[in-house]
Amino acid sequence: QLVDYGGDARDLALTFAITEEVYGEKQVVPLVEGGAEREVDDSCRQEYVDRYVEHVLTTSVAPQFDAFARGFHRVCGGPALDLFHWQELELLVCGSPDFDFVALERGATYEDGFGKDHHTIRLFWEVVHGLEQEYKRKLLIFTTGSDRVPIRGLSNLRFVISRNGSDESRLPSAHTCFNHLLLPEYTSAETLRQCLLTAIRECEGFHIV
Repeated sequence: QLVDYGGDARDLALTFAITEEVYGEKQVVPLVEGGAEREVDDSCRQEYVDRYVEHVLTTSVAPQFDAFARGFHRVCGGPALDLFHWQELELLVCGSPDFDFVALERGATYEDGFGKDHHTIRLFWEVVHGLEQEYKRKLLIFTTGSDRVPIRGLSNLRFVISRNGSDESRLPSAHTCFNHLLLPEYTSAETLRQCLLTAIRECEGFHIV
């Protein structure tokens, strides 16, 4: 926006310094030496943008990234690392961006009286497919301990749903180590949705039986 700004850049009263909050205190960070005293005018718009982007994406996170890089190379370094493209490394670190819950449903297994045609299971998938992406992530965290999708997709995630009694006032629970969801036998979609959302929004950690 600064580069395309139609007026005089000096009207914006910018300098080659920005203000950041560090541990609750505001600090002035120069983008170049003496940046707090250097005014941004029309002749240096692009330089200001370049310096700002460099600071946000590189300089400001250098300590954290250096620590990550050392740890990554300690665990994953070696000749084999050169076999991967950057897109493949991104999948290893971040997981797949494809939240295909239809594939998760196809690969799910059921225990303790549940099956894919059970009324509660049909309601469960109806509710899950209608959730926003944020809550689908939370459901993965709740049941598996992570919101990362396996490299080969959710169809390769072992996902088990067990019947956990018929008391519809109980919330769902999970054994995250086993990707195991314990689901009471709800009879209405609204009750199931309310209980599921309460569980995935409010609960953290491991379920203790």
